[in-house]
This record gives sequence, C-alpha cells and structure tokens, in this order.
Amino acid sequence: MAVFTASATLPVFRTSLFMFKCVCRKSPLADEVVLARHICGSTIRTRTTWFDRQKGSQNCTARRTKVEFAPGPNTFQRTQSTFTENNSSPSTRCTPELIKLPWSVQLGHFQAKGSRCYHSRRQLNTANFVDSCPPGAQPYLRLIRLDKPIGTWLLYLPCTWSIGLAAPAGSLPDLKLLTLFGVGALVMRGAGCTINDMWDVDFDKKVTRTISRPLAAGSLTRFQALVFLGAQLSVGLSVLLSLNNYSIILGAASLGLVVTYPLMKRITYWPQAFLGMTFNWGALLGYAAVQGSCDWSVCLPLYIAGINWTLIYDTIYAHQDKDDDVLIGVKSTALLFGDQTKPWLTGFSVVMLSSLILAGMNSDQAWPYYLGLGCVSSHLAWQIKTVNLSNSADCLSKFKSNKWLGLILFAGVVAGSIARNKPKL
Repeated sequence: MAVFTASATLPVFRTSLFMFKCVCRKSPLADEVVLARHICGSTIRTRTTWFDRQKGSQNCTARRTKVEFAPGPNTFQRTQSTFTENNSSPSTRCTPELIKLPWSVQLGHFQAKGSRCYHSRRQLNTANFVDSCPPGAQPYLRLIRLDKPIGTWLLYLPCTWSIGLAAPAGSLPDLKLLTLFGVGALVMRGAGCTINDMWDVDFDKKVTRTISRPLAAGSLTRFQALVFLGAQLSVGLSVLLSLNNYSIILGAASLGLVVTYPLMKRITYWPQAFLGMTFNWGALLGYAAVQGSCDWSVCLPLYIAGINWTLIYDTIYAHQDKDDDVLIGVKSTALLFGDQTKPWLTGFSVVMLSSLILAGMNSDQAWPYYLGLGCVSSHLAWQIKTVNLSNSADCLSKFKSNKWLGLILFAGVVAGSIARNKPKL
C-alpha cells in the first residue's frame, strides 16, 4: 500500500518541483548564469550566487564570480575575459565585461577554474590542435606558426597556380604534385619562420605582436631552434629531391632568399619585395615540376604578379606594427608609404592583374580564367577600399582574406585549363 501511494504521488512531486524551479529561476535569490564570449569564439559560463552578488556590489573581483585566471608557464594567451563591476546597476550585480587586450599581455595561458569553457564548432582549427598537444611540443609548433596557417597558404597558392597553368589542355592539375608541394610549403614556411625568429629574437621582445613568440618568450633556446631547423630543412630537401633535376637546382637557388630575407628590414624600406621574391618562388618551381623546365613567357609574368600580390597583403600586414617599427628602427613599406599606402596598393594591383592577363594569354587560357581574374580584381578593390590601416584587427582580417583571393585564382586557372582546346595532332 505504501509503495502504491509513493508511486502515485511521485508525478505530483515532480511537477511541483519543476514549478518550484521555474519560480526560483526568476527569483533574485537564485544563482545567475552569465556567458562571456571570448575573442577566439569560446564561451565561459559562470555562476554567481545571491550572496556573492551582494558582496560583489562592494568589491567585485573575478573570484566573486567563481572564475579565476591563473597564467601557466611558457604558454600562450589568445583571449582574456576580465570581470568588472557593472556601473550601470552597481547595487546588486557583478557581470563579466569582455576586454580585448593588446598583444603585449599575451604571455600567459589563462584557464578558467570552477567554470567550463565551450569551444564553438568553428574553432576546430590548427590553433586548438596546437593547444591540445603536449606542453613540450607546443613551443616548436608555435615556432613554425602551425597555429597560424595563413602563411602556409600564401606560400602554397602560387605553386598551385603554376601547376595549374602547366597542366595539359583539358586536364586537371597533377594531384600528386599538389600534395607534394603542400607538404613542402608547410615545412619550408616553418623553416622560414624559424630562421626569421632566430634573426629577430631581440626585435621580437620589443614588439607587442611578437613578444610571445617562443624564442622571444624564452620557451626555446636558439640551439633548440637550430636543431629543429635542421630537421625541417632535411624534410624539405627530401621533398625537393623527389622532383626532376631542373626543379632541384631551381629550388636550391631559393635558399639564399629564405636565409637573407629577415635581414632586409634592417637595410631597406622594401623588405616586402624580398618576401615576395621568396614566397612566390613556387610560381617558377611548380611549372618546372610539371614541364621539366620553365616557359619564361608564362612563369615570369606569374612570378611578377605574385611579388606584387605579396606587396599588397604584406604592406597591409605591416601596418599592424608600424608604431613599434618606428621605435626599434625596423623598416617596412607601411612606413615608407604612410598615408599614401592605398594609391601604392592600387598600383601594385594593376601590375598584378596585368601580369596575370599576360600569363594567361601566353598559356592559351580559356574564358573561365579571365572570369576568375575579374573576381580577383573585385577582391583587391574591396580590400583596398575597406581596409582601415589604423586598425590592427582590420589589417589582420584583410591580410587573412588573401587566402580566398588565391583560391579564387586557382579555381580560375583549373577551370580555364579544362576549357582549353586540346591541340590537334
């Protein structure tokens, strides 16, 4: 009988409990759950009690909201939420306020204790992959900028253009070569970053954007970086040796540019031009890997187009550091052009597009290629018109958008090659 009574009253009890919870959620005595959105897209969920909120009105701290931030050794911080008192209603509440901090404070990796951090799906990227790796491996992965893959894309895309232009009429680009060059771009970009950081370790300590790099922060020593560089160059050499002899000689010729480029910012206001010559060497190498040699009527205009493309995106990128560059004596096109940057970028765009048209004509490209160039020109116009050169975040955003410009051009090259008429035998 007792069992029957209990089972009969259980649904009523559950309903009453549910109603009680609903009422309590609206009560000022209930806990409050507040969401703080990180810059990286993560969400910190915090819970505050009524008692904490009452004390928080007197002295609101991160501890009052059950969230404490503790920096770990030799690790990065990409975002930080700080909790401050809400001055609009100071009597009862303590709410999180998101503050976007300058890069100079990004030395510690801040972990939320007593709360959960939920990463959105769009954050499944290389940065999160690096964060999930063992602590001992993270400095090496950050040294090669694995958490910032945009540089690998910008090195790889000129290779894809030349491989596509060298493809036989009516055919897709060689997938094996595309994969091989992708691996090579990843490895050699990492080697270039390692060389750059070894040269610039003293400068990096004085620039807010670069102060958290492993060598500047002391996470790695120069000897460790040198040993790691040797391993990277060995992998890069193995990729190069898998190509034909002409390509091996051509690829080896670029090593001088890779080593000396970081020094150019000390000598000239045109280090972006030397970066362009280095980053776009794949415009020559990709064509040679397919055809066995370079057709200079195609490769040279493509190479010039790539150099001007680099002058565009890296000048925009350099505007992030122009204040620090003045203080430490580093030169860049951003400082050289100053307020006349946008007219210069327009001129580089004209040269880039003209060179791409010439390369397309000399390789007998079909109409889809020129349609792709129309899209590229629109993207360039959008970048130059809308970029705010005084806003570091906008400069970085426009810089990263060049990945899509390169992919648009690659799609045009592939479509144009497929649409080309096969030569009659």
